[in-house]
Amino acid sequence: MEAEQSEEREVLQSIYEGDSNFTQVENTLFQYKFDTFGEGKNFVLEVRWGKNYPEEAPEINMDIFYNKHICQSVKDAIVKGVKAEAEGMLGMSMTFSLFEWLKDNCETLLQGQDQYYLEMKNAVASKDVTADLEKATLGTNQDSTKSTKKKQDSGLTKNQKRRIWDRQNAAGERERGWDWVDVVKHLSQTGSAGST
Repeated sequence: MEAEQSEEREVLQSIYEGDSNFTQVENTLFQYKFDTFGEGKNFVLEVRWGKNYPEEAPEINMDIFYNKHICQSVKDAIVKGVKAEAEGMLGMSMTFSLFEWLKDNCETLLQGQDQYYLEMKNAVASKDVTADLEKATLGTNQDSTKSTKKKQDSGLTKNQKRRIWDRQNAAGERERGWDWVDVVKHLSQTGSAGST
């Protein structure tokens, strides 16, 4: 089993070399990204080999974060179709064949996805609009008081702020020696100690 898995792993790496859609996550875990079917129809299929692979079918997984926009019935249909195809290939290397079968049959498996994706997109857009409306209606008094407080608190022009910033370093501290007295200037004003 291990020798067959090792051989298939090498074959997959050579076939998909340079294909950014194929990822070998672990020695027995492979992902393929299907992204050529249009907006809302891109997804990742995950295939995990068991200890007895290829004598037993691999695990097929669609419950990945990348697939959050795919409706559950479509995910189930894809997993069911790929598992059925895998059952017919028991005893031989099948990961490449499963990915290719899915590429060929993806349009029929993704039929219910268009409507679901549009509904989901509209729901998100309506939530954004209602949230904006709530902010506009409920928060007008709070927003106006906050903005007036900000204006009252600052009270400095841009130029004044810039001068203050230039006098400080990045930590908000003044430059070393900012309060030191100029010795020559001080002595010229007070006179030297020997002149009295």
